Amino acid sequence: MTDAAAAPNGCRLANPGDWAAGVECGTPAQGAKGRAQALPFVLFAARGLLAAAAGAAYPGRRRTIPVTQRSPSSEPMFNVPPVVLATVAVLVLVHAARTLLLTDREDVQFLLTFAFIPARYDTDGLVRGSLPGGFDADLWTFFTYAFLHADLLHIAVNLAWLLPFGTALARRFGAWRYAAFMLVTAAAGAFAHLISYPHGMVPMIGASAAISGTMAAAMRFVFQQGGPLAVWRRQSDAKSYRVPAASLYATLRDPRFLMFLAVWIGLNLLLGLGTLPIAGEGQQVAWQAHIGGFLAGLVLFNAFDPPAPHEEVEAEPRG
Repeated sequence: MTDAAAAPNGCRLANPGDWAAGVECGTPAQGAKGRAQALPFVLFAARGLLAAAAGAAYPGRRRTIPVTQRSPSSEPMFNVPPVVLATVAVLVLVHAARTLLLTDREDVQFLLTFAFIPARYDTDGLVRGSLPGGFDADLWTFFTYAFLHADLLHIAVNLAWLLPFGTALARRFGAWRYAAFMLVTAAAGAFAHLISYPHGMVPMIGASAAISGTMAAAMRFVFQQGGPLAVWRRQSDAKSYRVPAASLYATLRDPRFLMFLAVWIGLNLLLGLGTLPIAGEGQQVAWQAHIGGFLAGLVLFNAFDPPAPHEEVEAEPRG
């Protein structure tokens, strides 16, 4: 669940202050050294966070295992919507194209063109003029950085978080709203990184900010009565994703959300301090971008949440 800020495939800028100085490249294995131990932890982190939020917030409740027949309208909770599968495919294809088709130096040029680099917005004209892409890149890199990843572990970690939370959000928002939401939260993460490092020249890449936004948005409805995680059920029908969402105020007071938030912040602190070696050698974790995406997802949820179908509105009791 990290945004890596480093040159790809083990490459580093020879002189961070001079883009024309070229790069120093090592082997791809160097970038992943020491990180294999973190993979099992991360792959189960999403499930663990939700389980902790659903169960630890109410330790006194008895757990029951309901036995029900599956109705034709029900479907597996992680039956991934096409738009989420498309997201996964795009991220994997972009990484594969960079790895297989580009030389190390071409990849660095690609990185400088499409990664997010705060120095682009510096008042120092010399720095701005040395970066490729010009004014257009000043705009598109707020979004394109999210499609780039440092290595296979980086992309695998992000996909492990995207699949459960992106699935929940895509089922509720629909394809177009989901896609727009992902882009907006990615831009919010880039903006948070820009504020934190206004003169930074290290490229930032990774979809973590947008995925953090999906986590926050999902917290607005997944624990609601009748929602997909209300009773931690294995089967969820389409209506469970359309339950009325909690208000922002109610969400911030929900013990399950607070439990999730505490664990999520703790993970980001560990990643930021380097205690969990997921980012690898020579790479930094852009945890400020994670927080920016998370806050945007939490606050902007209502702007993207589609109105309830007419029949659902009519069925609601009036007080």
